[in-house]
Amino acid sequence: MDEQRESMEFDVLIVGAGPSGLAAAIRLKQLAPDATVCVVEKGGEVGAHILSGAVMEPRALDELLPDWRDDPPALATPAGDDRFMLLTETRAFKLPTPPQMNNHGNYIVSLGNVARWMGAKAEELGVEIYPGFAASEAIIEDGVVKGVVAGVMGIGKDGQKGPDYQPGMELRASYTLLAEGCRGSITKNLFDRFDLRAEAQPQTYAIGIKELWEIPKEKHTPGLVWHSTGWPLPSDTYGGSWLYMLGDNLVSVGFVVGLDYSNPWLSPFDEFQRFKHHPAVKAMLEGGKRISYGARALNEGGFQSIPKLVFPGGALIGDTAGFLNVPKIKGTHTAMKSGMVAAEAVAKALAAETRPALLEEYPAALQNSWLWEELKGVRNIRPGFAKFGFWGGMINAALDTYILRGKAPWTLAHHNDHDRLKKAADAPRIAYPKPDGVLSFDRLSSVFLSNTNHEENQPAHLVLRDPGKWLGENWQKYASPESRYCPAGVYEAVGVEEGQPALVINAQNCVHCKTCDIKDPTQNIDWRTPEGSGGPNYPGGM
Repeated sequence: MDEQRESMEFDVLIVGAGPSGLAAAIRLKQLAPDATVCVVEKGGEVGAHILSGAVMEPRALDELLPDWRDDPPALATPAGDDRFMLLTETRAFKLPTPPQMNNHGNYIVSLGNVARWMGAKAEELGVEIYPGFAASEAIIEDGVVKGVVAGVMGIGKDGQKGPDYQPGMELRASYTLLAEGCRGSITKNLFDRFDLRAEAQPQTYAIGIKELWEIPKEKHTPGLVWHSTGWPLPSDTYGGSWLYMLGDNLVSVGFVVGLDYSNPWLSPFDEFQRFKHHPAVKAMLEGGKRISYGARALNEGGFQSIPKLVFPGGALIGDTAGFLNVPKIKGTHTAMKSGMVAAEAVAKALAAETRPALLEEYPAALQNSWLWEELKGVRNIRPGFAKFGFWGGMINAALDTYILRGKAPWTLAHHNDHDRLKKAADAPRIAYPKPDGVLSFDRLSSVFLSNTNHEENQPAHLVLRDPGKWLGENWQKYASPESRYCPAGVYEAVGVEEGQPALVINAQNCVHCKTCDIKDPTQNIDWRTPEGSGGPNYPGGM
């Protein structure tokens, strides 16, 4: 028998208080002031789980809130000098900046601060926002999504209801917009339930690992946008770095590794730590102090990986659908635009005599927007690196950008990242240097800086679908790759010296990057929503 829960009714429910979800909420209230709009957010506050570089193109924000510059988000810094570097182990060569990476008119921001600022704007318009309220499952009745269950708490590690058990609430709405970000857990289930990926190519992903540094004033150049490619990654692995200098002597420094890499010995976390010792990077960070740390998966599939965007009762917006423009290294403006277009379709549906189950106007309008044109024009650049390797990918990118101008009569294909790993015996081992505690650090001290916390007496939110698979697959074939691709020390192979290897899952360390859910070679790891407010708590600046 289904559990009885209290319920609340809204016109529109938005799952996720990121840029797309908040843009949708604001646009809805602009168009339909009397509509009841609710946003639920699993982070302890708006912005707590948001991690990004970020350089923001203001195009969508200009459309949404044209006077935003009169009251900008904290730490918004106009972008200045653009540098695109090719690194070897000891040298850095400046390359021509591709047109997509030209940041004139853009802003270096803390995306968490942007979300907090947008949340306040939404609440001023009457949007109800509930942070610390994790949505754990969709409510589906007669094949239609009617809302979500959120706020379930107090279930113990043994799966039994504890003395503080709360069954959560049913948040019901005419339309539910999923803005969960990359690899959202409810979205993943709806992909299967409604076969939303049937006509899309596989999504391909990356992991982005980020630190926030405070550096000496004499080394700080406000507005500097610095990207690199090349070392320390091998030529068959896609990735690169960023350093963005924003206000208060702060530097956002990060590293991205495509999750289609093939060597199971590779550790994105350790590649990032090694990167900071490059002479060009060391010169910028030396004398500074690391303030915070975090990690997040990114959708990199772009145009050809966009799924079906609507299902009965709702729609996918933002990075949950995969609107990141990889060559531009930006996704905030496209995420916001998708939320705004969806809101416009919802406003029309709410005003109709009979509210349609399918928001068919949303994908149709999106295909006629600048977002669609932008993503279509760069669709062949990211898969070119997977198909041709680093140098071939660079040549393909130049050809596509400068000669074909995004109008090639072909579309390159993607692949499933989890299928790409070689067997451990067939790949070269990688010896990473020990961290020095000055520029490079270990995982546990890094996780400490992410302010990650989970209620200890709750079921692990990282689950092996078949625990028996780990030994024969992950350990014997791939030498436990999850212990290296996880940036938070969640997965640990123990008992190796005794000849009895076993996997320990330290779920309390999880920074919610979702990499394990993506990269596990047999798709045996399932990331589930923990109790509300669990996970990292990123400060302003991240």
